[in-house]
Formats: sequence, C-alpha cells, structure tokens
Amino acid sequence: MDFGRTFGGEACAMKKARGVKSFGAVLREKRMAKKITLRKFAEMIGVSATYLSQVEQDHFAPPTADRVTKIAELLGEDPDEWIRLADRVPDDVDVMVRQHPKDMPELMRLATGLSPEQFEVIKEQIRKMKKRGK
Repeated sequence: MDFGRTFGGEACAMKKARGVKSFGAVLREKRMAKKITLRKFAEMIGVSATYLSQVEQDHFAPPTADRVTKIAELLGEDPDEWIRLADRVPDDVDVMVRQHPKDMPELMRLATGLSPEQFEVIKEQIRKMKKRGK
C-alpha cells in the first residue's frame, strides 16, 4: 500500500469537507505568487518536479517537517504554520516529547483550552525561568 498517496488523499478530502485549503493548494498558490516555476522550486527544496507536482495536486502527502520548514522559509512564510498545515510535528518538538515522554504530553493536555492571553503568560514565565537558570 502506498501510505503517502493514501494519507495525502484522505487528508485532502477531510480538509475540503471542512472548507480548508490543502497543503498542496496553498503551496502551489504561494509558489506561483512568487513566480517560481515548479522545476526551479523542486530544485530549491531538493525534490523532483514530479514529486512536487504530486504534492501540489494532493496525490502525495506533504513532505517531512524539515522539508516543509525549508519550503516555508523560501516562501517567506512562518515554518510553524506550514508544519501545522502539513499535519506534521516540528522536529524539535518531537525530540522534546521523546526526551520527556510523560511531562510534555501532560503539559500539552493541561494547556488545552487556554486563551491566547493565558498562553502568553505561561510563555513569559518559562522565559523568565530559563533566564534565571543561565
């Protein structure tokens, strides 16, 4: 079974049902707005033009988080937003969860439902703790 193809098709169908643009559609739109050809962009991110075309058409799942980061940076976009759009987990977050397999999931569950303002308070507290630790 081709998991990339299956995943990409299912994810695309779910997003279309919710009225959300797929990773591939947004990628194509942004790439074309920058007037970068498919072949040139594929070369810039280190993939074949055929593969990139399949991603843009939602026949294949989005690439890995590190490649999505490179795509976002080349397009002048926020890498974290693009990683979310691609339904990926940032590599550094994945490492943190693996290093703290009980604490990180618990911390994320505790944060569920917080407002943006509450998140800012928590982030500021963490920044202060890190600064004191140096």
